[in-house]
Amino acid sequence: MADPWLKAYLEHVRFEKRLAQRTCVLYELDLSKLASHAEGLGLTWAGIQSHHIRLWIANMHQQHRSARGIALILSGWRGFFAWCCQQGHLSANPVLGVRAPKATKPLPKALNVDQAVQLADFKRVSNATLSAGARAEGEWLEARDALVVELLYGSGLRIGELVGLDVQASVAARGWIDVQESMAFVLGKGSKRRSTPVGHSALNALTAWLLVRARYLKADASAPQALLLGRNGTRLTAQAIWQRLRVRGQQAGLQTPVHPHMLRHSFASHLLQSSGDLRGVQELLGHANISTTQVYTRLDHQHLSKIYDQAHPRAKRKEPK
Repeated sequence: MADPWLKAYLEHVRFEKRLAQRTCVLYELDLSKLASHAEGLGLTWAGIQSHHIRLWIANMHQQHRSARGIALILSGWRGFFAWCCQQGHLSANPVLGVRAPKATKPLPKALNVDQAVQLADFKRVSNATLSAGARAEGEWLEARDALVVELLYGSGLRIGELVGLDVQASVAARGWIDVQESMAFVLGKGSKRRSTPVGHSALNALTAWLLVRARYLKADASAPQALLLGRNGTRLTAQAIWQRLRVRGQQAGLQTPVHPHMLRHSFASHLLQSSGDLRGVQELLGHANISTTQVYTRLDHQHLSKIYDQAHPRAKRKEPK
């Protein structure tokens, strides 16, 4: 990276602020695009003014970038320029006072209970006519993908917490599963440690995966510590899990494209529907602020409204066309 200010800032957020790796990557991408915009106008960092920021926001809006996406980009830009001012590189932050287009707050996307169980219970049938290598590949994917679904839906893990799991606890481990205690210990947002229960189905899936992992792991992989691995012996990435979940959802017959956070939303929504314990769900999700958890009460009310509309004789129903 050629720009010294940008390089120093990314080191700051990565090592001093200890932001998540994905957040740092997004900051780098968004700030690199900002640098390209400025270069196109012959501007240095010091030459960027508020009207330039507003122009680039308007361009993103015209390109149908979501209001939430623009707000996240603005937040990254604002943080960078604030750091530049603190370091004495700049005298003013051009992003201060600039607002993103107003966004509606959509409800989190969650599967209903039947869909979630359909996905979790799905078993990929092995084809006996396949070659030995293809069968091994299928067994590997089936055992690993089943564990991924169980931990995301059954324990409400974030994608970053999931990929950070190691086979066993250690000083260097970001997370691990204690089978005896039936608990997952993970490193969550803001580098905060939290623990969450691991259910019986997830423990069974873990046992099955560890057997397959030990059987097919390449001999030259030098005993990797990561729990979830690709066939090359390296830690599974968040992008790979996104792809595998989409495929598994299709194989299970779901019409809705499945992604990791949807299963976390489903975990929270279904717990709240069954228990009504908002504080308990907050603790299980690792939310610092209960207002973040309260969004699931909107999902719960939506669920109850549907039941009312379908079942109560005095509910307002649409007239048949």
